[in-house]
Amino acid sequence: MNSFEYLRVAAAVPVVAVADTERNAAEIAAIAKKAAVENKAGVILFPELCITGYTCGDLFNQKALIDGAEQSLRQILDETANLNAVIAVGMPIKADNQLFNCAVLINRGKILGAVPKTYIPNYNEFYEKRWFASSVSRIRNRINLCGQEIPFNENILFCDRLSALCIGIDVCEDLWVNIPPSSYHTLYGANLILNMSASNETIDKSDYRRDLVRVQSAKCITAYAYASAGQTESTTDVVFSGHAIIAENGAVLMEDRFSPNSSIALADVDLEKLTNDRIKFNTYMTKNNKIDYEHVYFDLGFSDNEDLERYVDSRPFVPSNQDKRDKRCKEILSIQSTGLYQRMRKIAAKKAVLGISGGLDSTLALIVTVEAFKKLGLPLSGIIAVTMPGFGTTDRTYNNAVTLMRELGVTLKEISIKDACLQHFKDIGHAEEIHDITYENSQARERTQILMDLANKENGIVVGTGDLSELALGWCTYNGDHMSMYGVNSSIPKTLVRYIVRWYADEETKGDIKTALLDVCETPVSPELLPPDKEGNIAQFTEKTVGSYDLNDFFLYNMMRNGYEPEKIYFLAKKAFDGEFSDEVILETLKKFYKRFFTQQFKRSCMPDGVKVGSVSLSPRGDWRMPSDASYSLWLKRLENLK
Repeated sequence: MNSFEYLRVAAAVPVVAVADTERNAAEIAAIAKKAAVENKAGVILFPELCITGYTCGDLFNQKALIDGAEQSLRQILDETANLNAVIAVGMPIKADNQLFNCAVLINRGKILGAVPKTYIPNYNEFYEKRWFASSVSRIRNRINLCGQEIPFNENILFCDRLSALCIGIDVCEDLWVNIPPSSYHTLYGANLILNMSASNETIDKSDYRRDLVRVQSAKCITAYAYASAGQTESTTDVVFSGHAIIAENGAVLMEDRFSPNSSIALADVDLEKLTNDRIKFNTYMTKNNKIDYEHVYFDLGFSDNEDLERYVDSRPFVPSNQDKRDKRCKEILSIQSTGLYQRMRKIAAKKAVLGISGGLDSTLALIVTVEAFKKLGLPLSGIIAVTMPGFGTTDRTYNNAVTLMRELGVTLKEISIKDACLQHFKDIGHAEEIHDITYENSQARERTQILMDLANKENGIVVGTGDLSELALGWCTYNGDHMSMYGVNSSIPKTLVRYIVRWYADEETKGDIKTALLDVCETPVSPELLPPDKEGNIAQFTEKTVGSYDLNDFFLYNMMRNGYEPEKIYFLAKKAFDGEFSDEVILETLKKFYKRFFTQQFKRSCMPDGVKVGSVSLSPRGDWRMPSDASYSLWLKRLENLK
């Protein structure tokens, strides 16, 4: 089975008996077995000094404790020798006439290496310098431990021969300094940082700790696993919570605190996504301090993705949390209106012209234009909103369009396109009863001509209404609604447009405007270019032709933002839309998506200026440069044998 480069990581917090190394070893081994066998974790992280306990104090000066730690490591090696996992445990190690606080990585009964802690805290409740030396004080690069000669170095990268996994180590305080060691580890290839810690609890400290992990994972474009000492380490004046965090490039995938017993936090990290992002955001590798890293190799491989321990967002453009979504909608509208405000201010335009259909996109464009005029201090009468009824216009959309224009106080114009289109059909010899692409596109181009000529007459600017999803699928008429003088929706996906309009209705309007806006949100997506049904309702539904916008926006995000291959997008879509769409529908829609995306590039190559809002944009001047004649065969071939 294709793993799609997912790796299951466990941040484990054991019940610790301080100074009882034999008991701690048994607990660690038992948790490791559970994590590797039952939970199928490939990498298992334990807290700092977990073999002895972090809070041993001056017992660290006792030879019995240090010898006991080594003997207990032997016990762990023996009991985990058959596990297909890399296990990171913490223990004190004596070397070079000093004692070091170390992370020890083991795999299949072999010690891969020991990484001594670099930054030793000695403030407030921490006084580690009383017992431990910093890695900068070490003399040797190799030591003997449990009868094995092993690497002993703060600059070790642990690399899997069978996958892209490369592990670097921070030990607790190493993360809290201005330049953590992991900042360098990741520049040299580490894509998973393990941090074993013993960070006690004070008010709000957990929030700061979480942010440290999350932000470091984002700055380094890496996965970051953090496991801190559990409640059983609490003693005298300090309390520990067993804070376990797994983050990936700025997102917290899993978090756990204050578990009463031993605990295992699990998450599948996406190494492919990290690799793609590092390549894409190429300033990441701009400057490298020269460090001699030692590479230690092991054989692990990726995790089985059958039961993915990872949330797959079916609407990646739309925050699922309402508070975040409301905040996002407000910010997007502000960005859109600021873009139009600046364009109009710089060209000294006093008027804006746009077509209003009563659909989602033109409604959002009208809202944006209203907000831009408010910023400009211009009267809303300078917004010339034109409804242009055609052969497919229904009473529902027409009435909503008129209500919005009237209630917002903009200048309302109604110009029917029917007679002009009939004359045009006659001129080009097209029978009006043939409802083909000529019939549809003629209407779209007639509307655009009206808007452009009206803008010339009024010395104004045509505001485009088309959205990101339509551009991706080419669902626009070339030199028709494809064209404008500034496209305010060009980086807003269809799945998000509805939420912005709904937010504006709920937060900024009332009465008839609100009623009309909410009805627009409930209206089926349609270009309304074909005649209505017998009852006068919309007969042409966009999603019957191009497929669900929920699916298409999911495909677009994962192809462009994450750089995933077709098989992985299909795999994730099945997880995300389980119970919502059948596998067959998902697969056929994905095939259609690739065909349309490739064949419609020529429309994007000459699209007008438009404000960039999110991380996915199709502007040929910014985020997306693609030849119009590129073949899609490679992508479709990879989908041929999928079910």
